[in-house]
Amino acid sequence: MRVVLAEDLFLLRDGLVRLLQAYDFEIAAAVESGPELDAALADLAPDVAVVDVRLPPTHTDEGLQCALRARRARPGLPVLVLSQHVEQLYARELLADGTGAVGYLLKDRVFDAEQFVDAVRRVAAGGTAMDPQVIQQLLSRKAADDRRPLDRLTPRELEVLELMAQGRSNAAIAGQLVVTERAIAKHTSNIFAKLDLEVSDDDNRRVLAVLAYLDQDR
Repeated sequence: MRVVLAEDLFLLRDGLVRLLQAYDFEIAAAVESGPELDAALADLAPDVAVVDVRLPPTHTDEGLQCALRARRARPGLPVLVLSQHVEQLYARELLADGTGAVGYLLKDRVFDAEQFVDAVRRVAAGGTAMDPQVIQQLLSRKAADDRRPLDRLTPRELEVLELMAQGRSNAAIAGQLVVTERAIAKHTSNIFAKLDLEVSDDDNRRVLAVLAYLDQDR
């Protein structure tokens, strides 16, 4: 699997290169600035891009904007964005086209190699990987805007909803909560019914539906 990596800090960039190579990823390019990232994404057609939000020359959201431009040129290009802090706007921009194959993680997550690599693979396969802190903020904001729909959910259903919004499959949620997939499927069905969401057997469509629900203004 070919990766384009963009990170301006040399030590972190070098560490990510070594980590990804250890898990059998091929590094097509490892760049440190927005213009270099634009060129690499246009010329190399990677399977997935792992991109720091803030890159030279602006050190604002240069990396994110490069990734969004590349996805407009090549719809569905898998992109995993890394950020030092949670910014809901970044997640919202990534999810705006509703096609999936996107991820948004805090940089701290890279220190858990298996979690980070799982997110890269999930995004590359067309799925979604959202940082737990992003989901917690979306849930908190949703509750503040209108608590009533979420009040319909049991504590276990809220737990499943949060894991689902992170991009987890039924099997992954079942493994984390130490229950059967059948139990998770039942919880999922109840969640969608209580929140008036359209049920889908497709994991990615389901995740996107939940994220859209949490991010919408009511």
